[in-house]
Amino acid sequence: MVPVAAFRKLALSLPDATEAPHFDLASFRAKGKIFATLSEKEARAMVKLTPEQQEMVTAAEPKMFQRIPNAWGDKGATWLHLRAADKTTALSALQTAHANVAAKPSRTAKGASKRRV
Repeated sequence: MVPVAAFRKLALSLPDATEAPHFDLASFRAKGKIFATLSEKEARAMVKLTPEQQEMVTAAEPKMFQRIPNAWGDKGATWLHLRAADKTTALSALQTAHANVAAKPSRTAKGASKRRV
């Protein structure tokens, strides 16, 4: 089991990670983009994986990981059930989600690259 406080600490240990509110959840961001959210009440987190990564983790650990049943889930949004998770797996999922969003250009960089000089 990964306590909510431990998950928060793991998420914020990643490079340039910040926490901000996202509706009634805590969100964790890199380069302004959400890589994870945390529902303290439900003791679960969303990690932003690719569909291929999602398929791999949900097949390997179905009690720990679950595809979110909506359009976001189609894009890789995956539940991580903290009561079923261990610290090593939670950190690995966070690192993967962080890398997924950190590798993409930020919104401001995208807009800047489209401007003509």
